[in-house]
Amino acid sequence: MSDNAAYDVDLLVIGAGSGGVRCARIAAGHGARVAIVEARHWGGTCVNLGCVPKKLMVQASEYPDYVADSHGFGWDTQPGRHDWKTLIAAKDREIERLNGIYVSMLEKSGVRLITGFARFEDAHTVVTEPTPLSPDAKPERITAARIVVATGSTPTKLDIEGADLAITSDEVFHLVEMPRRVCIVGSGYIGVEFAGIFAGLGAEVDLVYRQPLPLRGFDEDLRSALHMAIDQRGVRQHVKASPTSIRRNGDAFVVTLDSGVEIEADCVMLATGRHPKTNGLALEKAGVRLDDGGRVAVDAASQTSTPDIYAIGDVTNRINLTPVAIAEGHILADYLFAGHEREWAFDTTPKAVFFTPPLASVGLTEDEATERGPADIYVSSFRPMRHTLSGRESRTLMKLVVDQASQKVVGAHMLGEDAPELMQGLAIAVTAGLRKADFDRTIGIHPTSGEEFVTMRSRTRVAGA
Repeated sequence: MSDNAAYDVDLLVIGAGSGGVRCARIAAGHGARVAIVEARHWGGTCVNLGCVPKKLMVQASEYPDYVADSHGFGWDTQPGRHDWKTLIAAKDREIERLNGIYVSMLEKSGVRLITGFARFEDAHTVVTEPTPLSPDAKPERITAARIVVATGSTPTKLDIEGADLAITSDEVFHLVEMPRRVCIVGSGYIGVEFAGIFAGLGAEVDLVYRQPLPLRGFDEDLRSALHMAIDQRGVRQHVKASPTSIRRNGDAFVVTLDSGVEIEADCVMLATGRHPKTNGLALEKAGVRLDDGGRVAVDAASQTSTPDIYAIGDVTNRINLTPVAIAEGHILADYLFAGHEREWAFDTTPKAVFFTPPLASVGLTEDEATERGPADIYVSSFRPMRHTLSGRESRTLMKLVVDQASQKVVGAHMLGEDAPELMQGLAIAVTAGLRKADFDRTIGIHPTSGEEFVTMRSRTRVAGA
């Protein structure tokens, strides 16, 4: 199938992250002539500098806990010595394997792969040029009937003195040595997760953030439970604080906070958010408008201000999660080349933060629910069975938010072991609009933590009444 034989391809995708790859593959499957351009990593941030290597490192950081916890079960285990280089090498081998899978999937789909950095000449023309990571790439000029911008996002650094001395999530996966003292600035997903990783691997960790509680935007009960869990992990929290400067002190660094407190560390990591990656694309030459936040502005169909140019994933700064970018790419390919639209429930997108213990959430927070009307709140906090023998001071929190008028469960939240795995199933229930009575009549699996979600009978409170 060809939209217009005058163009080199029917679809050009800029960016081979999760969303771009899915869009290219599905479009090619519908018969479109497709090319995809990637400047850095096949598979994008998630595979190379995000979700996948981060979770491998989270898992690595949990093994000391398993050793310590085993003593309460009668095991005479002893702590070992962790080798950072071995972990990084194993992680790199897995990422290389996944890179190969992404390339293979695209090639088998009939997608043409182009390595290089892309920039617009006009609304239907893109030129590519070599990058430092691909100096031998051949420059190309390609025309396309439709173009999709899927370039993702990049870390944002603070505008403070010495910010260039700090690393971000782009560099943390390639540290040559394991830092023994780490100062992390920011309490979003990345900051919280790496605080847990480094603490679990034996580092002294300071976590600095402006809010009174970590993870702004999550349910308040969950945030409070996480604050306690971070303390139990041995991380020093500096709340309602911001760094004003970073300076060298011999081989170390000193972070000065606005309170006057100084933190000395071997590594400073800025986990202070991400912003859409649009620099150098020359979007203005194609008439593509950015909004005030620097993201590519799109409508409900992912179309930009220029007809035939679309944008998906983090570059639009809508819901910055890999499965969302994949869904957006699939929907767009179906819409453009199959004449139909696949349905996804974006309003009940589940999310997880892989701290130790992890937390997960789907649907509305208590505050969001009460903006719509009164809500019945069910909360349960308990010590997991494992830790009645391990002796570890760790608690699980579970919460259901129920719209009082309809009795639909509109939010579910959990901090505790296996929270992300449990929340994936609960996301189906919340998306389906199940009521509290449906939860109540479901038989639990005993003994599990998950059964608590179907045995919470006593309402904790009414909110928003």
